[in-house]
Amino acid sequence: MRITGAVAVSAVLALGAVACGDSDDGGSGGGNEVTLGFMGDLTGENSGLVIPPKQGAQLAIEQYNATNPKTKIKLKTYDSQGKPEQATSLALGAVKQDKIAGLIGPAFSGESQSVGPILEEAKIPSVSPSATNITLAEKGWKYWHRVVADDAAQSAGVGTFATNSGMKKVFLVSDNQDYGKGLADAIEKAVKAKGAQTQSDAVDDKGTDYSSTVNKINQFKPDLVYFGGYYAVAGRLFKQLREGGYKGKMMSGDGSLASGLIEGTGKENAQGALLSCGCLIDPTGKTNPKAKKFSDDYKAKFGSEVAIYSTEGFDAATAFIEAVKAGKTEPEDINTYLKTIDVQGVGKKIKFAENGELATEDIFIYEVEGDKLPLLGNSNEAKVS
Repeated sequence: MRITGAVAVSAVLALGAVACGDSDDGGSGGGNEVTLGFMGDLTGENSGLVIPPKQGAQLAIEQYNATNPKTKIKLKTYDSQGKPEQATSLALGAVKQDKIAGLIGPAFSGESQSVGPILEEAKIPSVSPSATNITLAEKGWKYWHRVVADDAAQSAGVGTFATNSGMKKVFLVSDNQDYGKGLADAIEKAVKAKGAQTQSDAVDDKGTDYSSTVNKINQFKPDLVYFGGYYAVAGRLFKQLREGGYKGKMMSGDGSLASGLIEGTGKENAQGALLSCGCLIDPTGKTNPKAKKFSDDYKAKFGSEVAIYSTEGFDAATAFIEAVKAGKTEPEDINTYLKTIDVQGVGKKIKFAENGELATEDIFIYEVEGDKLPLLGNSNEAKVS
């Protein structure tokens, strides 16, 4: 309900903002000011994955501006709806018209592939809270960073988790898009390396009838079905799997770690579904004392619990905030600072490798319980309940 409401509000705001973005300055006023952008799907089919990191980034910037610093930060949002072609035009406007000093995002891997060259040419640093495709770090980009582990780390984590849970037959399904196919392929290699038998298939992300894939899965009789893609498609697939008689475990990745998965699958069918993610959702502060304060602040501000990538959105913004606090306000100076940053975030340590990857690559497992997605544990330790 809360995500649906947030999407509705964002949709209204976005009507006048597709071309140049919405402004959410977090209380900025006179004096020196730096503009940062946030780009991602804020009103589209998978906006439930992007509103939380946007809110996390907004909270970080508002809290920073509330300290009345010498240089305040203005946050401008760009609603790409997850479409690479839309993200491209928005990025050009952000660079040429809005003169952003840095970009939080893009949120998804496909749009990151399209926007990366534009930011690289303009020498604008970016920090994505959620794009996990392996190839993004292989482009040789100097201005690109992310605060989440990539699909290689996620696949290794899933391989360990599946082995520890005794899963010997795994069926991989993807939506055949950049993110989903890359994740499913990487996980197939990882579980094969651990000795599992595998089969794979792809579904149309715009389709609604996945009976052909469901039949292949039931013939194979796997212990686990893993879907690479976003929750809108995962929900349709998982619902049809249960209705088609599949009794084994269903699992997906960070692109499905949202309440929309439960809604799409149906609450009863979704129980026990597993999710893997390099993101940390830790409202109790089990892993990090800062995580609980962040969770409390987030709930007080937005009236909802922390969700997927809320933490990473806050940490991505924090990377830029630390640069501004150090007196770096020009894009190239900010980028130089990001190469040396080494601070504890509300999730993981914010420290980047030379290629922009996050230095820490923990993967976490979540399991649907009721209408919640509680943390099951680190992939190295978690087992199927």
